[in-house]
Amino acid sequence: MQLMNIGFGNMISADRLLTVVSPDAAPIKRLVQEAREHGMLIDASCGRKTRAVLVMDTDHVILSGLTPETIARRAGFRLEDAEQEET
Repeated sequence: MQLMNIGFGNMISADRLLTVVSPDAAPIKRLVQEAREHGMLIDASCGRKTRAVLVMDTDHVILSGLTPETIARRAGFRLEDAEQEET
């Protein structure tokens, strides 16, 4: 199990991370609200503006104050890798 810093001293298991998305879209806002209603929301933004929503394979939804790009970089994902997969 590899831990990854998602900001402000908070860590997650990188192996369980499914996706990192921006919180601006309406479907993501609904996802966050549903997770809150079911007790599956973890707010790791420490009172700051939510800039990324992390979806875990356990159906937990985690809010982070870091940008999705920063979290992806910390997870070892590079934009060049995604562009090569698309072609």
